Amino acid sequence: MNLEEFIEEVKTLGIDVTKAQLEKLDIYCNFLLEYNTHTNLTAIKNREEVYLKHFYDSLTLIKAIDLKKENTLLDIGSGAGFPGMVLKIFFPELQIYLVDSNNKKTRFLTELKAKLGVDKLEVINNRIENLTKEFINKMDVVTARAVTNLPVLVELALPLVAINKYFIAMKGNAQEEIYNSQYAITYLGGKIIAINEFTLPHETGKRTLIVIKKEQKSDLNKVRPYEKIIKKPLQK
Repeated sequence: MNLEEFIEEVKTLGIDVTKAQLEKLDIYCNFLLEYNTHTNLTAIKNREEVYLKHFYDSLTLIKAIDLKKENTLLDIGSGAGFPGMVLKIFFPELQIYLVDSNNKKTRFLTELKAKLGVDKLEVINNRIENLTKEFINKMDVVTARAVTNLPVLVELALPLVAINKYFIAMKGNAQEEIYNSQYAITYLGGKIIAINEFTLPHETGKRTLIVIKKEQKSDLNKVRPYEKIIKKPLQK
């Protein structure tokens, strides 16, 4: 995807790309590709794929939610900043938390934050299960792109979401995962309110956005330890 194609495709998402946003994306892309020569952040090694499979793909979250109406977003397993850092560039008023347990990736994100000059963004080097107490029932939006299987992910993410707010899982082909996660979602006080399936431009991959609304407050005393979540996911 060249720059002109990127701009046009993003317009179809309802965003008119500004010069300032393009400048930040250029800094992001250059730094990512340079950093990736010595530290493995992504398998993608050219600009066209970065703009398509990282930048555009991250922005497809807005197919599922109007982020201008939300105040906080937490990105689980943010990696090199997808989708959270890209969303920060386009929605600067959002308070965003980028969470990843990989030291090399959070070091990259911290350096990138300084290069981009963004604020209202916190990079957290930790495992998400260690942050439940801090964030329980607080986030307007929790998201995760290409992170662990959905039954496990739901149990890690949904407690962090505020009442009547949203966990949005960004997946590829996810029909089986959706089926297997139904029990966990209901048990944890959530409800799937939308499943948005689409294909990336140039037929480069199927994507699924699973939007889960939280309807019941989470009780910290009932949150299971990570070891139990992994050993026995909430499934019938």
